[in-house]
Amino acid sequence: MSDRQDGRKDLYKTGTAEPSAVSRGFLPVCREDMEKLGISQLDFVYVIGDAYVDHPSFGPAIISRVLQAHGYTVGILAQPDFRNADSITILGEPRLGFLVSAGNMDSMVNHYTAARRPRSTDSYTPGGETGRRPDRAVIVYCNLIRQKYKKTPVIAGGIEASLRRLSHYDYWSDSLRRSILLESGADLISYGMGERSVTAIAEALEAGIPIQELTYIPGTVCKVRSLSKVSDYILLPEYEELVKDRRRYAESFYIQYCNTDPFSGKRLAEPYSRGCYVVQNPAAKPLSEEEMDEIYGLPYQRTWHPMYDGAGGVPALSEVKFSLVSCRGCFGGCSFCALTFHQGRIVQARSHESLLSEAEKMTKDPDFKGYIHDVGGPTADFRGPSCEKQKTRGACPDRQCLFPKPCRNLKADHRDYILLLRKLRALPKVKKVFIRSGIRFDYVLADPDRRFLEELCRYHVSGQLKVAPEHVSDTVLSCLGKPEHAVYEEFSRQYRKMNEKLGMKQYLVPYLMSSHPGSTMKEAVKLAEYCRDLGYMPEQVQDFYPTPSTISTCMYCTGLDPRTMKPVYIPKSLHEKEMQRALIQYRNPKNRALVEEALKLAGREDLIGYGPGCLLHPAGKKEMPEKNGSRKPSVPKQRKKKTIRNVHRKKQEK
Repeated sequence: MSDRQDGRKDLYKTGTAEPSAVSRGFLPVCREDMEKLGISQLDFVYVIGDAYVDHPSFGPAIISRVLQAHGYTVGILAQPDFRNADSITILGEPRLGFLVSAGNMDSMVNHYTAARRPRSTDSYTPGGETGRRPDRAVIVYCNLIRQKYKKTPVIAGGIEASLRRLSHYDYWSDSLRRSILLESGADLISYGMGERSVTAIAEALEAGIPIQELTYIPGTVCKVRSLSKVSDYILLPEYEELVKDRRRYAESFYIQYCNTDPFSGKRLAEPYSRGCYVVQNPAAKPLSEEEMDEIYGLPYQRTWHPMYDGAGGVPALSEVKFSLVSCRGCFGGCSFCALTFHQGRIVQARSHESLLSEAEKMTKDPDFKGYIHDVGGPTADFRGPSCEKQKTRGACPDRQCLFPKPCRNLKADHRDYILLLRKLRALPKVKKVFIRSGIRFDYVLADPDRRFLEELCRYHVSGQLKVAPEHVSDTVLSCLGKPEHAVYEEFSRQYRKMNEKLGMKQYLVPYLMSSHPGSTMKEAVKLAEYCRDLGYMPEQVQDFYPTPSTISTCMYCTGLDPRTMKPVYIPKSLHEKEMQRALIQYRNPKNRALVEEALKLAGREDLIGYGPGCLLHPAGKKEMPEKNGSRKPSVPKQRKKKTIRNVHRKKQEK
């Protein structure tokens, strides 16, 4: 065994983990912890790809605490050594089953950039170290379990399993892969937000029902040999047929997309060779406000396990430690987002009392500096279902709430969110409440009352408001499922007008995406010209990343929009993607060759020169004129860093 493996073994077995961690309220992570709690055998062992952080922004923490609240004992096996099957045995064989999750992120997205290059850090690992979890973590962990425990029930969950529950396009291997249920050897998948399904599974196992017979639980995916006992289902095309015909995959994917709703969604059965079927039951029903409050009120320790103190903790916690999750679900319907498949389109929210109680606990933390970093969720200003119908009949399977235009039944109302933010601002020790999870500017415009925009500008922005128009070409925006560019321009105008009214100098910072399906080089140049006219070069650009189970990924895989079955242009080669990305950052000297090549390919050599609006100077010239026919920048210039040398120099000048 290597030194590293010895160290990982010691972390669990000899208590490099602080001995008092269990008494402080953490769940057991080693046999010594179990002994202190008087547990000889755990009900569930939860194997996760992240470090153990007991905070409600981390999915494994929620599922573990929910099971604990229902009377089950749960142990956490965080980041076991995937090269050594014995690491799975640290907590012993559980009485009811293993739970498996890759963690808060898909392991492949965690490991690789959109250009398929390895990432240099892992924020969900102590000290940001890489290499502590495997690629395709769910498959690896489940197979490790099966090496040691042949018959123990294994339930996979989390975002990695959830988005791979049926056949799916895999960007990293550029292939259609089977359901992860088959590849992993797990018995069940608990998909989506799994509180309802995991407790139903636990109760059934406790009652002695074999896991092979759990084919009926909402929010789960199972495998069967025959459909004779499966009712009211839609039969999808066979997996082997999808591999041969990508058009059939687009058709199959859209059937899946239209059946994600817990009220109207049908059971889906996907055939595989040798008489095997993967059956997706309808999604679990959304949680009520009372249930949301109860879940977020469980006894989380709100920090990482003490065994990580020596490594400096878990970096991902810093982003959420002083943030409030006020809602889940999103009816925004962006094509590149997997929320429809995971959290669903019906927004569920917590009560003001629950959020205020959590905020008050937050203010007592020694590290709290007076700033609540976020109050939101997938979309901050969504505080309930988009219309009354959704509460009883679910989301419409064949139309969106905001795209291409806001639905006439949309209830655009920010009054509850305004009231919540006012209450949070009034708490003792709270200096400022930020909104960082993002707002939908088209939803803000759909609300005829401008009080939210006013309070947003007055109290919740600190110099810059980040929003996500993503692109400026209406062709690309249509593929993105985003409103026309004119809608963003109107929001920009109203935002600027509101800040002028308040006497405040605050700016909009747009998030932009390169290389999305539908974006030819012509559209990419148009986006670069927009950045030029703003006087803005973004430091970071989101290059489209084809992650499993999104409409955009289906487009990337098939070249078809599954909603219309019409062909879509796909920028596929890494070189073309690099050129489109470079165009948005055309001022960066490192991008010069790529930008020049892109402009020539697009037939836009007119943008190379010294004329008004040019993006590049001719080759061999040292610099572009500073003023280039562009509008006054609408984003702030970068300030000089306040270094000790600069401060000392200014004092001498005075």
